[in-house]
Amino acid sequence: YYFFKNGFSREEIDSINEMAEQVAPSIAGIASGAEGSALEQTRKSIVRWLPQSEEWGWVYERLMEMITEANDALWGFDLYSIPDSIQHTIYPANGGHYNWHMDIGPNELSVRKVSLTIQMSEDDEYTGGELQLLKGANPENAPRGKGCVVIFPSYLLHRVTPVETGTRKSMVLWVGGEHYR
Repeated sequence: YYFFKNGFSREEIDSINEMAEQVAPSIAGIASGAEGSALEQTRKSIVRWLPQSEEWGWVYERLMEMITEANDALWGFDLYSIPDSIQHTIYPANGGHYNWHMDIGPNELSVRKVSLTIQMSEDDEYTGGELQLLKGANPENAPRGKGCVVIFPSYLLHRVTPVETGTRKSMVLWVGGEHYR
């Protein structure tokens, strides 16, 4: 994976969080369409979809600059689209989580090549809630901190461990493309 310790300033993150609160929230889903307790076993979070609009343009532009740098340095995918809007996610205390998964799948998920996660909370605002990447036999905690951006191939298994106290906020974006240039 590739990361930027300070991809966004604390002030920018605060501004994005405030803007995101103006977008209608929904319960996060999963590709299988599971609901109720079956869904909560896999994922428990609230999401807001931040539109690809003029208001959010500067965020998308900044993220694409970071994704391009990471892709050029590590993978060389032929990236050509942003198939989904940015997902602003809130993981609540007492169990907000997302079990092991990949960001690729059938149909519209098949074009995803690069995933990006941004920490939108201060480290001391929550416990647990680690973004873990599985690159071998043992999970590895991704770097964290408000404004930290972690970028990885969408086929990499990853999870967010249960939040024990506080609230973990993040943003996620996926970029689509072909397998190789």
